[in-house]
Amino acid sequence: MKAMLTGFAAVILIAIGADLALDQIGFSSVERFSGEATRVSRSD
Repeated sequence: MKAMLTGFAAVILIAIGADLALDQIGFSSVERFSGEATRVSRSD
């Protein structure tokens, strides 16, 4: 049970870290897949 909870915590931390890192380097889906003809705007 302890190993499973540790695994869940690791997955959550990796997912959050990857999201923040990819957003910082400009690899978000808004920046990658929107062009001049789209109406996608960032919420932040």
